[in-house]
Amino acid sequence: MDCSNGNLCVKKGIVSYLNRIWHASPISSKLNYFTLNTTLNSEPKFQLLKRYFGFDHFRPLQEEVIDTLLQRKNCLVLMPTGGGKSVCYQLPAMLLDGITLVVSPLIALMKDQVENLRANGIPAAFINSSISNQEQNAIWNQCWKGDLKLLYLAPEKLFSVGVLDTVRALPVSLLAIDESHCISSWGHDFRPEYRQLSQVRSYFPDIPVVALTATADKVTRKDILGQLGIPDAEVFISSFDRPNLSLTVLPGLERRQQITRFLQTKRGQSGIIYCLSRKGTEDLSAFLVRAGYKANYYHAGIEAEKRAKVQESFIRDEIQIMCATIAFGMGIDKSNIRWVIHFNLPSNLESYYQEIGRAGRDGLPSETILYYAYGDIMTRLDMIEKSEADEEQKELRRAKLNRLKQYSEAQICRRRILLSYFNEEAKEDCGNCDVCLHPRKRVDATILAQKALSAIARTREAVSMTSLVDILRGQRTAVTVKNGFTEIPTFGAGRDLRAEIWMDYIMQMLNSGVMDIAYDEGHVFKLNPLSYRVLKEGEKVLLAEAQTFRERRDEMMAAAPVNPKVEATKQMFEMLRKLRKELADKENVAAYIIFSDATLNSMVEEKPISPAAMMEVQGMSQSKWSKYGKQFLKAIQEFLRDKQSEGTKLNSGITQLVSFELYQKGMGLEEIAANRKLSPGTIAGHLVQLAKNGEEIRFELLMSPDKIKIITEMAKKLGINADEQPRIQPLMEHFGDQFQSWELRLAMGSVWVKNGKG
Repeated sequence: MDCSNGNLCVKKGIVSYLNRIWHASPISSKLNYFTLNTTLNSEPKFQLLKRYFGFDHFRPLQEEVIDTLLQRKNCLVLMPTGGGKSVCYQLPAMLLDGITLVVSPLIALMKDQVENLRANGIPAAFINSSISNQEQNAIWNQCWKGDLKLLYLAPEKLFSVGVLDTVRALPVSLLAIDESHCISSWGHDFRPEYRQLSQVRSYFPDIPVVALTATADKVTRKDILGQLGIPDAEVFISSFDRPNLSLTVLPGLERRQQITRFLQTKRGQSGIIYCLSRKGTEDLSAFLVRAGYKANYYHAGIEAEKRAKVQESFIRDEIQIMCATIAFGMGIDKSNIRWVIHFNLPSNLESYYQEIGRAGRDGLPSETILYYAYGDIMTRLDMIEKSEADEEQKELRRAKLNRLKQYSEAQICRRRILLSYFNEEAKEDCGNCDVCLHPRKRVDATILAQKALSAIARTREAVSMTSLVDILRGQRTAVTVKNGFTEIPTFGAGRDLRAEIWMDYIMQMLNSGVMDIAYDEGHVFKLNPLSYRVLKEGEKVLLAEAQTFRERRDEMMAAAPVNPKVEATKQMFEMLRKLRKELADKENVAAYIIFSDATLNSMVEEKPISPAAMMEVQGMSQSKWSKYGKQFLKAIQEFLRDKQSEGTKLNSGITQLVSFELYQKGMGLEEIAANRKLSPGTIAGHLVQLAKNGEEIRFELLMSPDKIKIITEMAKKLGINADEQPRIQPLMEHFGDQFQSWELRLAMGSVWVKNGKG
């Protein structure tokens, strides 16, 4: 073992000892080491899910994957970004003895996930190039002491000198390979170092392996299993549908102006704008900063230290907008990204799906916008032709780009197209894409098509988009004059339509097969059999009625009417967001490490006013309740009280808090009732419910313990069930005027609360 390498400066004796013990042990002993901490039933799984992750229910397929791994079977998991892949191996890590080894190519993801795990009380660490030798040695020691349940490793670190031998000495119980599509040359993000993972598999033949990815078609899935040597692994494919993401495609004209208008409604929300070039990210970022937005740029040409700093600023909500190339975002576990914009066309639907998937990871509504222009297709095709890929790869890339083109130009539900690409059938339109929300009327465009096709024919099929539009509109340009296009009969036949309207119709014609395009001849249009049927036989052409991009933009961004309660809930969310930011800054962590937007949104929806209600909030683990829950509960109570005093009633239970505050000041029940001008019975109901919700109410201070005993003993004789909300009518009939109704209610309520807590 090479101790001259600081990353591996550990005591040889320890490693040697561990290796001797481990490899000398009989296989039965090794298997015993990996036995479950508890029996395999649903109870411990759900307890851990709530305790460490704050959820009451598993997401689709999570429980099935977890059970498979606990049965020591291999599996491949395909879940969309934000679908809950991490829990599939993080929860088994808590049920299995030993340590779970997680291989991930993404340094930022490791850091985010480890911070989240630690915040939830789960011992985890990562080893990659971002930490010092001293920190790495400390982590190895934690592993050997059994102080960690999950260890994240970058593949390049795993295969550096001596590290794999060190890992072999650890009691590894589960191997998780994240972003597993990187192992396949058919995947969209192939990484050669991932091919060595089969070696890790050979070192741990008896432990289960789980490969996880968000994007992989059938060919890639098969290759992943083959490369890892687990061809018979169970494959779990979750729905690729992300219904919380709205899908919008807009014409790529005046993009900066469109973006600034969009951002006016997104103040304080985090978002990413993907650009094709490095210079594009820098220019757009500078433009947005001048417009008053907190923006920055990120691309592979920036030095690593600066990139890390910019990324950290975005993660911690210190900047709102990240203008980036595709170098940014993969592995960012920031759950509160509310929108993603593609300033330029991505290269394929896999990349597009993965990039938009960085929005709304918490499941809350989020927006995606793709700006599409004909020139973007030309740029992408040129990039393919100039690449060093072989002809087979080039053809694959052209085909994938064409599918993206069809998606962008479609006039049917975009989610249907997206899901079908991943071999998933959508049974109905989504209702959350621009085509569904703003369907365009179909019109008979046969005459328009004939004009365009005639112009193509009369130019001997040697005209591209720009020149074709110029011919139809009668524009005397250098190209139309030089080539004699001004003399053909079709010149000016469509001057009544604006250029962008013609471009819309022509792209629809191309997408529907009315004509073809020769990419290898300068992107000129060509006629096909359908073209001739339209020209000579008058075959009908139906197209969506064209709109200017301003008309489409204005239609989709029309403001909704203001509702006071809706505005109040927005204010409540913003109040909680600010509190979260203050705590995050104080602890020097990203805001979503405290609570995700989904958890804040759950607080806004549930409006908890008691500890018990707060514990029911989605994402409220025991660890986070003890750290932050009471501060957020107090803030919510104060906010609701203020709104109620303003006349906006958001939670009927807030009136209980007023009664509770008077009780805390030492007032008796009848005194509270007089102060609030409410009946003693109502106040008794308030205090009983508050006690049921977890507040400390000492009933013996509100009425005589002897009275409580007399009332409750009679309730038993009368057969009143104190495990449910007790009825006091039989007691009133029995006691007559001996006790007041509020005394009966309070006495029975005390028993109900006691039984409920028991």
